[in-house]
Amino acid sequence: MTVPFVDLKAQYASIKPAVDSAVLDTMARCDFILGAKVKEFEEAFAEYLSVKHVIAVSSGTSALRLAIEAMGIGAGDEVITTANTYIASCEAISHAGASVRLIDCDPRTYNLDVSKLEEAVERGKGKVKAILPVHLYGQPADMAPIMEIAERHKLAVIEDAAQAHGALYRGRRVGSFGNAAGFSFYPGKNLGAYGDGGAVATNDDAVAESLLSKRNHGQRVKYEHLEVGYCDRLDTIQAAVLLTKLPHLDNWNESRRTAAANYKKELAGVPQIVLPYVLEGAVPIYHLYEIAVVDGSRDDLATYLRASGIDVGLHYPIPNHLQRAYAQLGHHAGDFPVAEKLAGQLLSLPMYPELSAEQVGYVAGKIRSFFHVN
Repeated sequence: MTVPFVDLKAQYASIKPAVDSAVLDTMARCDFILGAKVKEFEEAFAEYLSVKHVIAVSSGTSALRLAIEAMGIGAGDEVITTANTYIASCEAISHAGASVRLIDCDPRTYNLDVSKLEEAVERGKGKVKAILPVHLYGQPADMAPIMEIAERHKLAVIEDAAQAHGALYRGRRVGSFGNAAGFSFYPGKNLGAYGDGGAVATNDDAVAESLLSKRNHGQRVKYEHLEVGYCDRLDTIQAAVLLTKLPHLDNWNESRRTAAANYKKELAGVPQIVLPYVLEGAVPIYHLYEIAVVDGSRDDLATYLRASGIDVGLHYPIPNHLQRAYAQLGHHAGDFPVAEKLAGQLLSLPMYPELSAEQVGYVAGKIRSFFHVN
């Protein structure tokens, strides 16, 4: 048996007539840039998230950068985020002109360690203007204490929801808590386009108005440029794809949770691994299914699984503070020990809505065989 890491072909086959029709309709109308489907998708996704505004843009990274800029955050300011995240979370801060202030991640949830947040705010007092929590792997960050700290210190909150489309925290969809949130529609995401794409969600009218201008060369009326903007628009074809996929998202997420439950059952009692921890009040969407291999054999296990026809991933083997791109922050090995430990332990198992119980059983069986666990 072979088990791919993701299976985009299986998803496409399940919606082929509808998505083909949506793309061909867009091509027939030839409204490729900010066409009708862009506005339709923005309204549909805003309703799904229960927010006032969604502004569709060219990528998840652009979404975060534009959201930061729209909050008036830039040169001389600092934004706090976690060391355990994809580099785009940090890049967005840097491209907005602000500085990155990193803190370690929680050893259970792998998200931003709220217990270290207040100290980071105090250390950057006067410079810290925002917190950028990441809902990593589709696991909601602990938003209640994050929002409480932000409100007390009058800080903006910009959620990185790039991996968390539809995840719930205390009954609300992530992306609806902060001043703004950035989503990615990279093809492998739970709600993925057929190319790059992203969106900002916000309840702030002024932020939304700024984003509508910034994403399109600083103009709301053609050739009237109110500011220096960007070419950060979502293509109409991608919006048509996303609009077709959106009604399926909750069912796809539920299928992922079923696969996660199967993994949990099949991998119970393997002492060499730690399975994902779910925060109380959270409903994750398992964009990635991460196991921590705690006996030092992560890379050997990955090699064994690949040789068995099972595609696995490493997210993310080098923490951001040890990346050459962020050498200017002056961090060294040992500064964020939890993130560093996880970088050598975490292994991403296959996860997608079409993943069958038989496939999960095969993956789990190979893991148990590797560790000689019956």
